[in-house]
Amino acid sequence: MLAVVQLMAALAGLVHVYIFVLESIRFTDPKVHRRLFRVAESDLSAVRNWAYNQGFYNLFLAIGAIAGAGLVRSYPATGWALIVLACGSMLAAAVVLITTDRAMLRSAIVQGMFPALTLLAGLTQL
Repeated sequence: MLAVVQLMAALAGLVHVYIFVLESIRFTDPKVHRRLFRVAESDLSAVRNWAYNQGFYNLFLAIGAIAGAGLVRSYPATGWALIVLACGSMLAAAVVLITTDRAMLRSAIVQGMFPALTLLAGLTQL
């Protein structure tokens, strides 16, 4: 079951790397800011820096999840700490997203599915 935890944590990390790319690198693309994040062109300059910063938060969480997945067998305490912190934060952010805007349900599911599965699979390891 530890392999499942590692796989789910790595997938959670990869999803958040993708979110980083959308928020910090591709945000000015109308397909991203208008369609995905529902930000009007007229509001782009006001929210661009926030999105850029938020993207890096997601990148740092991704690094934690991926590093935890890689370390959990060799250094269990360190690996588990990284996995629980990163995936717990990812899942909490998904819950905040859906409680803030119900229209973001699909995004919240994408953001929170792998972290939730990681944490559920991790419970079987305790």
